[in-house]
Amino acid sequence: MSEKSNPYNVPDTGHVWDDNLRELTNDPPKWWMIGLHASWILVVIYTIIYPSWPWFGGAYKGMMSWTSIGEYKEDMKAIDAIRARYEEKLPGMSAAAILGDSELSQYVTKSAKVLFGDNCAACHGNNGAGNTDYPILADDDWLYGGKIDTIVQTITGGRQGVMPAKGGAQLTETEIDQLAQAISKGEPTTAPAWQKGACFACHGMDGKGMQALGSANLTDHVWRFGKGSIDDIKYTITHGVNDPKDPATRNAVMPKFGGGKLSETDIKKLAVFVHQLGGGK
Repeated sequence: MSEKSNPYNVPDTGHVWDDNLRELTNDPPKWWMIGLHASWILVVIYTIIYPSWPWFGGAYKGMMSWTSIGEYKEDMKAIDAIRARYEEKLPGMSAAAILGDSELSQYVTKSAKVLFGDNCAACHGNNGAGNTDYPILADDDWLYGGKIDTIVQTITGGRQGVMPAKGGAQLTETEIDQLAQAISKGEPTTAPAWQKGACFACHGMDGKGMQALGSANLTDHVWRFGKGSIDDIKYTITHGVNDPKDPATRNAVMPKFGGGKLSETDIKKLAVFVHQLGGGK
């Protein structure tokens, strides 16, 4: 091979391409060789200390007998030990008493987030932000009231209000349209149908609802169904809510979580969590 094709006299294998590209035989850099040997040494150490290869009658468990589930259980024991001083107090306390203890209330609010996610968020959204046709729990608009004891009662026994359908013989299409227009403006009492006595027995003389009945405030522009369009309001007036006589009625049922579905302690935790979302009274 000419000096021109190998100007530095570097050893090679003799394989040459285009008279310039040569396969050299010089050693790799030292840092590369150090990394190579460190890698296989670490592999050997790892397979000795931790579970690794199949073994007679099972698998080699390693010098430490470490398992991921074992580490998880140890972590849970440490967490449970921290939680225990709070959890032991909860069974003998009412939800109102928990709220009155700032440290305990803070613990419950944080720990109940998982409970809320598992049991409530599918309908009421993350952190109570609401979903279509399901109430927002993070505001101060309550059908049945936002006091802590009322929230406990709601979670325990569920809720299923009834609004009779007003379509057909009760109200004409014109009256329904006029009532829907008035409600959309937050002025339900100005509608002829209201003055006729079609609504105030449930929603109150001022249209602001009655929590004892779970009837909605019709003056605050907070909508239980839809987004407050005239068509949404007219549909609710016409077909009602949970009216067994109208097959097109809107369905609105909150299942009960008492009776074994959730423990009393978990229900109190959820009640405190919902109360502390921002709208509790």
